[in-house]
Amino acid sequence: MGARVNRREFLLGAAAAAASGVLSSRLGGGAASADPVSDIKWPTIFHSPPMAKYVDDLSVPSTITSSPSEPIEIVARTTSSRFHRHQPKVPTMAYNDESYLGPTIEAHVGEQTTIEYRSELGKHIFAADLDTSLHGVTAKYRDTPVTSMHLHGGATPPEFDGNPERLMLPRHGTSMFKFPNRQEAGHLWYHDHAMAITRANVYAGLAGMYFLRDDYDTGTSTNPLGLPVGEHEVPLILQEKIFRDDGHQSLRSTPVVPEGLWEGGAVGDRGLVNGKVWPKTTVDRGLYRFRLINAASYSVWNLFFSNRMPFWVIGNEGGLLNAPVRTRSIKAAPAERFDLLVDFSALAPGETVDLCNDMAPPFQAAVLGEVAMPRFCRFIAGAGRGDRRGVPSRLRGAARQPDRLPPIAKPQKVRRVSVSQPYELRVPPAIMSLNNLRYADPQIEKPRQGTTERWDIVNITPDPHPVHLHLVMFRILGRRPLRTVDYQAAHPQPPIGTRWAPDPSGFYAGPMRSPAAWEAGWKDTVLAPGGHVTSIIVRFPTADELDFDPDAIFSSDPTQNWTRPSHGHAVRPSPSSMHGHHAGATPAHGMVTKDLQGYVWHCHILDHEDHDMMLRYRVVP
Repeated sequence: MGARVNRREFLLGAAAAAASGVLSSRLGGGAASADPVSDIKWPTIFHSPPMAKYVDDLSVPSTITSSPSEPIEIVARTTSSRFHRHQPKVPTMAYNDESYLGPTIEAHVGEQTTIEYRSELGKHIFAADLDTSLHGVTAKYRDTPVTSMHLHGGATPPEFDGNPERLMLPRHGTSMFKFPNRQEAGHLWYHDHAMAITRANVYAGLAGMYFLRDDYDTGTSTNPLGLPVGEHEVPLILQEKIFRDDGHQSLRSTPVVPEGLWEGGAVGDRGLVNGKVWPKTTVDRGLYRFRLINAASYSVWNLFFSNRMPFWVIGNEGGLLNAPVRTRSIKAAPAERFDLLVDFSALAPGETVDLCNDMAPPFQAAVLGEVAMPRFCRFIAGAGRGDRRGVPSRLRGAARQPDRLPPIAKPQKVRRVSVSQPYELRVPPAIMSLNNLRYADPQIEKPRQGTTERWDIVNITPDPHPVHLHLVMFRILGRRPLRTVDYQAAHPQPPIGTRWAPDPSGFYAGPMRSPAAWEAGWKDTVLAPGGHVTSIIVRFPTADELDFDPDAIFSSDPTQNWTRPSHGHAVRPSPSSMHGHHAGATPAHGMVTKDLQGYVWHCHILDHEDHDMMLRYRVVP
């Protein structure tokens, strides 16, 4: 293999200066481009073929309602989908009978959801793009892609959490997942989480919505909260993509990075909603509830409507806010979910409004020629009046409403963690890192059960990073700008492999800014801006509260549904045979089986998570 390069190496070359000069003249000092279709064709990035906007209808995934007495079957399949009517059907991955993405699962608080999961995937549709130099990736994954389904936002026993090392091979049995749903109603989602190929699997289509209902937010016409339901409650799965000239999805964004090598993430030039490029939908002239997710691999978006009309945020990932928050825009990072109320009653029949974005990409992407992807979909006002009940004045604390959000708790411990992009004398020189560590390094966080902690996420990079903690929900305390150059000069970063997260006190560049009102609820993913310290308050639950041991040891073989406490013997055997199982065994499917423990936390820019911005952590007794 020849010399390996990535986007950051390119920035160090002469081409970066040339691209930067063109970028400055095109964007006028950093303003977002108006329309990528009409932009100049940068030789340093790939471009999708021309596609007309707003010709396809918005599709809505099918719905599966969970029952505590009936398992749900979820099957990962290789399929095909037509993303745009003027493009051919192309290979995709999907769950169940969807051609792309997966069905929406609706579950109820306190009622366990049981899923029987298996994979029937064929050869990976991005086989040529898998980088076998990354942690755990082998050439076999190109023909037999591994998967690991994760319920994102779920308070889930560790063996059912979608651990990136608990890998399922195609056509090698069924894995049982048990989701207790012993948490507040909220907007979760499920997606693949396989070690170092998560981006490839999710980009291919392995993701779906998961709505957790309760007796207040029922999703039915008897909903005590008076929220829109049925056809007026719509999931919006927002993504970005690049397509090849033959219509196939492109996992690559730039010829600077050779095929088969990892790159650090890319802005797409086509906006997708529910698997369609720039779709349209006719709406009644009334109130809608949109369950929106940024399901992209890379970009942060500033979302607004083209007529700048106001809308209301009523909830975050972990449930409802105390009252609707009126705004004209929200900033949505990968994996963040927003529960929105949008009122179309002021539109005249036939009037249109578009969902837009104007967030400029980070410098490293912009210098290659990547620009903001400005449109997602179009809403066309129909003749129907729709839901005219109006926006509720409050969502918590009244009769037939959940309790108000508690005040943000005072932490018992402060834990400092870092986000960096260290360079080494290697090719490629840059990787992504938390605490200056790789995934397999042993220096992991071990918060104690029942303890409330403040995590100060010190992001010394210029890029935003959405940080996700498995198992728990948290609240955002605030964000504070950091003098990163002074901070690093005072605390030189050691070679990767040595934990590094120095105290940022004394290096702040300004006061802490509170979270926006529309992100003040329960969260599982937080946007940590570049050059800032982002503080969150998180309580780590006890085994008694969870009704399971979060520190239990479990098998990396997903067909072996067993756990044992860290201090004891094996418990909860599955109906499948345990004969011959031990740490380091090689079962019939050929993968080495070992014992695992705990959860992970990571950046949800999926390229970053894959290499190597993900670490293990344990919630210890």
